[in-house]
Amino acid sequence: MTTPSAATPSTAPGAAPASTPAGVPRGRGSLGPVGLVLAGGISVQFGGALAVTLMPRAGALGVVSLRLLVAALVLMALCRPGLRGHSRADWSTVIVFGVAMAAMNGLFYQSVARIPLGPAVTLEVLGPLTLSVLASRRAVNIVWAALALAGVFLLGGGGFSGLDPLGVAFALGAGAMWAAYIVFSARTGRRFPQADGLALAMAVAAVLFLPLGIAESGTKLLDPTVLGLGAAVAVLSSVLPYTLELLALRRLPASTFAILMSLEPALAAAAGFLILDQALSAPEAAAIALVVAASMGAVRTQVGRVKVKRTGAVS
Repeated sequence: MTTPSAATPSTAPGAAPASTPAGVPRGRGSLGPVGLVLAGGISVQFGGALAVTLMPRAGALGVVSLRLLVAALVLMALCRPGLRGHSRADWSTVIVFGVAMAAMNGLFYQSVARIPLGPAVTLEVLGPLTLSVLASRRAVNIVWAALALAGVFLLGGGGFSGLDPLGVAFALGAGAMWAAYIVFSARTGRRFPQADGLALAMAVAAVLFLPLGIAESGTKLLDPTVLGLGAAVAVLSSVLPYTLELLALRRLPASTFAILMSLEPALAAAAGFLILDQALSAPEAAAIALVVAASMGAVRTQVGRVKVKRTGAVS
């Protein structure tokens, strides 16, 4: 799971960020930003795997609290957003953005506490995929939706008999919140300069979640090992990916960026296997491949629609 910055709100399938500025070379030069995006995706998923190993010590809610709190402190220190000069609508937008962020992280971590990381991210990405399909409104999206549903069917063994039903529900809820995150991330990015809105929303999410983490974990959150691992999760899952993505987006075409983000379920499966020893069955691997293919197809359809609109406007 990734949480893209408000300055570049569309880091999920079907909601790509602004295109590369004119005059930026592509081709060989794109290998650099592609590597940055992949590194960011790997960082997010391995951060998620590390979070799973921390849950027995601090609980799912405790881990989320630490991740949001540390990320908020780092982003507030780096961005130093101004608190004055914003309208009530600005604050309403950033607060809703923070609520969506808190809910997305909380539901996802509850999910990975119950089901493997790869299937959890695969189910979660259905949220952005649905948003992409609805935004495009083209008949070809029936194909992408069918592929995704086939993947979900395979993932659940024809009825989710192989996965914890509550874990599945949490993952789907996280996907819905991811879609909401994308919408309000874009709105926040239009109202606040740079990553100021992201930093403020992260602070809102941290404040909302901290009481839940304290209620579940109490003094365990003050354990040096828990604090250290929680800080590592925050850096791997939030701070480092944001930085890498912002650097990459200066040179990377929007369509390429969004398609690379569609690989997250596969990256999550790899992280789950390498860190958590969560091996996938053949049907689960096929399911993840189908959802990744559906996400990529939806992204390309949405990008193609935008290009056609631009061409029509010129003509």
